[in-house]
Amino acid sequence: MMKGRRRLFGHLPPSFLFVLSSLPIFALFFFFFFIILNPNSNVNYPFGFGRIVVSSSSEHHGGNDPLPPPSPPPPPPPSPPPPASSPPPPPPPPPPHASIVSPRDGIAQCDLSKGRWVQDRNMSRYTSSSCNTIPDSKNCLKNGREDRDFLNWRWQPRRCTLPRFDSYRFLRVVTGKRMAFIGDSVARNQFESLLCLLSQAEMPMDVYKDSEDRVRTWFFPNSNFTLMIFWSQFLIRHEEMVINGSNSGIFNLHLDKVDDKWVTKLSQIDYAVISTSHWFFRKNYLYDHDILVGCVYCNEPNVTDLGLNYSIRMAVRRALRHINDCKGCNGMVTMLRTFSPAHFENGAWNNGGGCNRTRPYSQGEVDKSKSLERELRKLQVEELERARKEGEAEGSKFISLDVTEAMLMRPDGHPDAHWGNKWMKGYNDCVHWCLPGPIDVWNDFLMAAILN
Repeated sequence: MMKGRRRLFGHLPPSFLFVLSSLPIFALFFFFFFIILNPNSNVNYPFGFGRIVVSSSSEHHGGNDPLPPPSPPPPPPPSPPPPASSPPPPPPPPPPHASIVSPRDGIAQCDLSKGRWVQDRNMSRYTSSSCNTIPDSKNCLKNGREDRDFLNWRWQPRRCTLPRFDSYRFLRVVTGKRMAFIGDSVARNQFESLLCLLSQAEMPMDVYKDSEDRVRTWFFPNSNFTLMIFWSQFLIRHEEMVINGSNSGIFNLHLDKVDDKWVTKLSQIDYAVISTSHWFFRKNYLYDHDILVGCVYCNEPNVTDLGLNYSIRMAVRRALRHINDCKGCNGMVTMLRTFSPAHFENGAWNNGGGCNRTRPYSQGEVDKSKSLERELRKLQVEELERARKEGEAEGSKFISLDVTEAMLMRPDGHPDAHWGNKWMKGYNDCVHWCLPGPIDVWNDFLMAAILN
């Protein structure tokens, strides 16, 4: 074969023979480089490549084959998805003053206190299994409550949507802060609800409890957030009267002095949630500068009965005025939670009254005799507005957590007989709220207030 090739090309010079023998290599190089790899080529290729359109340009670079008609430019390719093993990136943090309420009809702000309860099967945010701090007296399901429909309702304001409480977002907002609930056992009820909600995102540490379990402090180490409760059922200074060596359940209230239990800690607090009311529904004597000025429910000829509303108004006014006068409280946000209604039916707490309903009231079903509850809510809001105006020049911040109207519709949310008290059998609890339960919406209000 080699001899045949020499006879065929033997008369040609060696240099020409080298070029001739290299032609197939040059052709292959030309095909791949100038045709297949050319970014401006738009050609039908053989050998199973099919039609490869890399560019929409109609210019012809190399070769003599006619081009097909130009194609419209293709849309830009989508961004490649992240690898399957990588979690999606977290959403960007909200702006510092982002609104948590979703406006409807172009209205940016609305009154969260007016609305209705709508069914929502996804409203139970925690259980006794996922929150181990629920007190037995509020753990209604553990204590034998069989119906669960009271868990499946969401508060829907009239003109906006109130989103569910977001534990992770809440903890981001309050990082490095200290929040205190100040009030009676219903204030503690809300504190316990918030503790359960936040524990779904981060497990807190129980760092302090006084000898009577009236002051508690929990700490969220990853968020550097401190959550406290200060028992102060009247907000103002008081002493229980001792009669014949026994506590009487009758109190002397000092309308001009605040309760030292919470006042001494005030300058260390960033958010204060205060409330009061239920302990005023008893025989109390009212003092101003240590002078007896009246009473509530005393029915004594020489003492003026100034009434329940007056005593609550003066206590709230004194507490808010002290906050305004606090020199070390710059930047503190004060939230007043309005009156939380009880729902005793067929008697009072101590003579057989109960609350065994299993569904909320509609707006039309709310007992029209609940005028007292609305009066107490009104006077509390009025005193908050007074404090806001008085502290405006100093930059004081006062916010209302106006839950009264929403809770008037929830006779089904109380423990009733399911509060596990072995020492007071036969008495029903229609003042406090089951956990989980409707009270969790108070912390939806709380989060909305903080973010706004």
